[in-house]
Amino acid sequence: MSIRSAVLNGVQTIEIARPEKKNALTAAMYQSMADALQAAQSDSSVRAVLITGQPGIFTSGNDLEDFMQRPPQGMDSPTFQFMRQLTGSEKPVVAAVTGAAIGIGTTLLMHCDLVYAADDARFAMPFASLGLVPEFASSLMVPLLAGPLKAAEKLLLGDPFSAEDALEMHIINAILPAGEVVNHARRVAERFNGLPPSAVRETKKLLRRANAKQVQEAIAVEAEIFGQRLRSPEAREAFQAFFEKRKPDFSKFE
Repeated sequence: MSIRSAVLNGVQTIEIARPEKKNALTAAMYQSMADALQAAQSDSSVRAVLITGQPGIFTSGNDLEDFMQRPPQGMDSPTFQFMRQLTGSEKPVVAAVTGAAIGIGTTLLMHCDLVYAADDARFAMPFASLGLVPEFASSLMVPLLAGPLKAAEKLLLGDPFSAEDALEMHIINAILPAGEVVNHARRVAERFNGLPPSAVRETKKLLRRANAKQVQEAIAVEAEIFGQRLRSPEAREAFQAFFEKRKPDFSKFE
């Protein structure tokens, strides 16, 4: 099973568990994560959600082969169900990141409430270099969190960046040694067992209120353009180069 989900001591843990594929996400995995978030929402014993990956890898982003065979078809597709469940979660969501967090591995963190990363964590949003555009409202969230100049650097060039950079960009809360990240994040998630749940829910709602409508609008606009870009010659060249393990050639494009 590529997504493991279990409730322990008031925390619904969603673990990305596909290390043989660097935790690359398939449509089925998005559906499993969406279902787990929905289950957490309706389970009164769950006070918080913890999202984590495997030691040394959070997720390498979308499984490109699966993504090309099963591209998102409309806002009811598993990818967007996951986005909707995460952005709509009334319960606190804590993330623990070790190793690589690529593409949606980085953008999903901006919709979590508390994020802890290992000192070996590496982040990247290489959408433009793949002939695509930002997703999961990252074209909105990165400028809001990190400022327009840093957003242009990370979204236009797509270069990887360190945990220190992610902290400076306000994507993560703190950096810890790799062996301590998951346990620390779990302890933080378990703290919600001792807090009044209604007050926590209302506080989270207030914290998210100012940008809630903009986030959903950005997700929808990005999705439309992303779908168009998936069918573009540039994206085909980028994906073919990835599968052929060569550098893409964009010299013929204008």
